[in-house]
Amino acid sequence: MSNGKIPKQHISRGGLPETRSLKPEALIPSNLPVRLSIITQYYPPDYAATGQLIEELAVNLGSLGLPVQIFTGQPGYAFRKQTAPPIERSERLLVKRSRTAQIWPQRIRGKAVNGLLFCLRSGLHLIKTGSRGDILLLTTAPPFLPILGYLANLCFGLPYVCLLYDLYPDVAVELNVVPAQNLLVRFWNFLNCCVWKNAKRIIVLSPSMKERVVAKCPEVTNKISVIHNWADPGWIVPIAKQDNWFAQEFNLVDTFTVLYSGNMGRCHDMETILEAASLLENEPIQFVFIGNGAKRQTCINKISTLGLSNCRFLPYQSKQNLPYSLTACDLSLVSISPGMEGLVVPSKFYAALAAGRPIAVISEQHSYLRQLMTEANCGAAFNNGDASGLAKFIRCLATSPQLQTRMGQAGRQYLESNFTPEIIAQQYSKILQEAVKEPMEPLSSPSFKWLRRDNSSHFVKKKSGGVVKVSKHHQD
Repeated sequence: MSNGKIPKQHISRGGLPETRSLKPEALIPSNLPVRLSIITQYYPPDYAATGQLIEELAVNLGSLGLPVQIFTGQPGYAFRKQTAPPIERSERLLVKRSRTAQIWPQRIRGKAVNGLLFCLRSGLHLIKTGSRGDILLLTTAPPFLPILGYLANLCFGLPYVCLLYDLYPDVAVELNVVPAQNLLVRFWNFLNCCVWKNAKRIIVLSPSMKERVVAKCPEVTNKISVIHNWADPGWIVPIAKQDNWFAQEFNLVDTFTVLYSGNMGRCHDMETILEAASLLENEPIQFVFIGNGAKRQTCINKISTLGLSNCRFLPYQSKQNLPYSLTACDLSLVSISPGMEGLVVPSKFYAALAAGRPIAVISEQHSYLRQLMTEANCGAAFNNGDASGLAKFIRCLATSPQLQTRMGQAGRQYLESNFTPEIIAQQYSKILQEAVKEPMEPLSSPSFKWLRRDNSSHFVKKKSGGVVKVSKHHQD
């Protein structure tokens, strides 16, 4: 793996241009031809991966000549910093933040309340700004935010594009938080179809997510585009552990280190990882977990119960530390729980590619990650629950430095050819430009059959080489 330290320009703001506080009246000039307005709850300095990706996307779209205005909330995803400047600007990028801090951001109910409050504040923002932008991009952070696009289109004739990070209420149904036939679920599905049908474009992060959406609302098939997440190979560069201050500080240099970095949430398979750690307890291999999430404390408790000494947990790292924390390992782990394929997409996969380390993916056989792993030839994939297979692969890597190097380099080259910020920004720009040029169409509404108890469409896992079909025997 290549050695070397990250240039100084990569340490400040994660390699992105610094922003400066502005007075409210200092806005992007209104005489520019095309303007994009983005609404998203999370944005740096918040740690949330969705916010960091939006920042990088906005900066790269700005470099293509597209003025971007972002409306976002105050930080609260991972750190305790309560406020950020209400207005910031960098070249063609204007960031406007809600002045209200988040309430109980670390609690589930608090997150739900904050999501609702942010939607209300975003609605007020749209009322104030009207149609100053040419097109609106709405993320699913929070999940019901795209509904504002439909309302903005109805009230102001503002075209909108939906960027789907995850699919709700399907995630809640799959996690057994709410029954599939619950009235709220059926009404939410009805609203989703209404929003999707009237959007100019729908952007999803994986082919399996597209299949999910089409299964629910076939009418939108031709307006859905798959655009993957990305990572910046100019910011995250491979660093040998002996030259990495993060690895030195946490004593990760001399021991083969397996890293899980990111959200340890309900949608991620942590159980298979912990079982593999148990199988490798007496070997010179350590597991490092960086981040937070609903399963974090459960994992800590299980490790304590099993008496494992080869696992350690570290908190979320600030963005400027990520190029070091992500490369302070010999193997990166990416996992997704059974049933979650097409509902969520692990953005950590792309950062792991950039880090130049081998990757082990834990997923169902039909996961889109399997195809990417095959194309990249950067590691191995394992079924959920296959802890013995994962442990065997880790043992193999631990004794094969050349294999580590070959897989790590292959993954990074794959990223550089397919998933850099510049490549992805071009794809977004093309879709946004096409959406602006299209003539406005009359608002359409889906049939109220979505509210009928006996008419829910469900997603069937496809076998290798198979085709996704609609069935009523599997719950999303």
